[in-house]
Amino acid sequence: MQKKFNILGIVQFVFIIASAFLVGFILNYAQTGDIVFSKQIVFQSNLNTYLLTVLILFLIYLGLYGICNRFFYASAIFYVFFAIYAVADRLKVKSRSEPILPSDLSMLKNIKGLLSMVTPKVITIVVVLLVFLIVAAILFEKFLGKKMLRFGYITRLIFIALAAVSIGCFYTASDNNSFTNKVLAKAGYTNYASNINQSANSNGPMLTFLGNMYVDVMDKPKGYSKQSMEKIVKKYQGVADDINEDRSNNNLSKQTLIFVLSESFANPNRVPGVKLNQNPIPNIENIKQNTTSGLMMSSGYGGGTANMEYMALTGLAMNQFSDSLQSPYTQVVNKQDNPINIANSFKTSAAIHPFHGNFYNRNSVYKNFGIQSFRNLDTAKTEPLKYTDTLPEMEYVSDESAYKDTLWQINQAKGGQFINLVTMQNHMPYTNNYTNNPFKASGSGVSDTSRTQIENFAKDINITDNSTKNFLAELDNIKKPITVVWYGDHLPGIYDGVDIYKYNVEEHQTDYFIYSNKYAREHGQGTTKLNKATKVTDPNGFIPLALEQMDQKVTPYYALLTKVQQEVPAMAKSIDEGTNNLYVNQNSKSVDKLTKKQQKIVDDYRMVQYDLTAGKGYSKSVINK
Repeated sequence: MQKKFNILGIVQFVFIIASAFLVGFILNYAQTGDIVFSKQIVFQSNLNTYLLTVLILFLIYLGLYGICNRFFYASAIFYVFFAIYAVADRLKVKSRSEPILPSDLSMLKNIKGLLSMVTPKVITIVVVLLVFLIVAAILFEKFLGKKMLRFGYITRLIFIALAAVSIGCFYTASDNNSFTNKVLAKAGYTNYASNINQSANSNGPMLTFLGNMYVDVMDKPKGYSKQSMEKIVKKYQGVADDINEDRSNNNLSKQTLIFVLSESFANPNRVPGVKLNQNPIPNIENIKQNTTSGLMMSSGYGGGTANMEYMALTGLAMNQFSDSLQSPYTQVVNKQDNPINIANSFKTSAAIHPFHGNFYNRNSVYKNFGIQSFRNLDTAKTEPLKYTDTLPEMEYVSDESAYKDTLWQINQAKGGQFINLVTMQNHMPYTNNYTNNPFKASGSGVSDTSRTQIENFAKDINITDNSTKNFLAELDNIKKPITVVWYGDHLPGIYDGVDIYKYNVEEHQTDYFIYSNKYAREHGQGTTKLNKATKVTDPNGFIPLALEQMDQKVTPYYALLTKVQQEVPAMAKSIDEGTNNLYVNQNSKSVDKLTKKQQKIVDDYRMVQYDLTAGKGYSKSVINK
């Protein structure tokens, strides 16, 4: 029965409005972590976007009311949902310096895996809060529910429609000519697309989330056409011919190439203001001295593993995609047929990830890449991991076990194969209690809250250091050519005492090396050390570096990547306002302007990347043959 709109009804709507204002402020506070800064944003610098957030929250609340037609149930759902959202956003900002985005929703396939990355204290607080809200809603509804407003079907449908429209209209937010975009601009919404965290700080995390529901893959380069792509293919066929005159090997699939993404691996001693009492990675630094190696420019901090993996496997660059595209694995690959990647150059290929396979859509991404097997924690009944030991008091599978699984995989093919290993040992949180941890952190960049985490992380990578040395020794005993591309994907998000904007380059540099085993070196299928522009590179440079070290002939596409790697400064997605591109030279200094020759190579590179991911695919059938 429909209740009359009386004084109690007015009170209910005042409560809904007040809730929208309160939750809007809580979301801003969760994003910034600073109540004073949040108040300044809301009431001084960006009041209009805050009011727009409040309006959307109000309409969402009404939509829930329309669905439930029970005030307390709608209230409980509203507060429970946004409590979870606020906590999740805060945790992601702390660890990765970016807000919750639509591309993160794919990770909800594995709630257990997500919870494993959250400290028990936080989980306990959230669970207690949620139980309190749910119990309160049930009790209030039981004793006061009959006095609350009920609405007829038409009114309820209007409420639901308003909520749906308020969210759905953001699908066109990135279109400059859309009504939504104009409203956002009037409200003062500023899209700092090259710095998504700054955008969320300024506009609020919810508007930033909604504004990224739909993104273009890439902006169309000027002059893009079938004819222009044919010219580029012809040009780099010539470059490939020149490169191949000096290369001996022409059958990559007979060799074994292993990509090892070492989770969060980066030496803390390079972080400004951070000093350890001893070197945690002496073995890897010794390896780096004796093979192709250097520093890798990461396009992430504290997270974004799959983005670095994508660049390494495809040779395509994050900074050339649309400013607002955050995850190629979830927003690009699954929309493509036969996406270009190094695994396609091998008859046999496999992936190993000692965690859940649906993170970042890896299950479907690897299948779309043509990778033939993918062993992870979820494939115990079909393709089980052979080794799943963990370190004491730690949840994640150790690197030693991951390396043993890789050695097992090598022996499954008589000839060559491609193997992609993504490790998990050094993933956050760094709360393990090591007995007599020898590593001690000091310096201006070490805070009281981060000290234990940095020391634990140092011990973690020290264990990886020893495991990696032993892994390479095992490879040297195998009588077939094997080359390993080994790299850290990003720094861990634990250096809260260091200004990520001031030290933009330093906080985005990880360790990498490319190692050819003894058999490869002795049989002319792997060299010891390359000397061309290897001190600083990027993930998209690993394929051409590996092919050069393996003395392998190249296709026109890999010839293009070779020119980019050798002649263009290393590139990464920038966090600086006003640009998406961070270029870094061999001295680890940022480069403000490319030479004409470098810019021409980058223009060709961008044209090919657009053609392969967002364009018509004119070059697809020939550029990698």
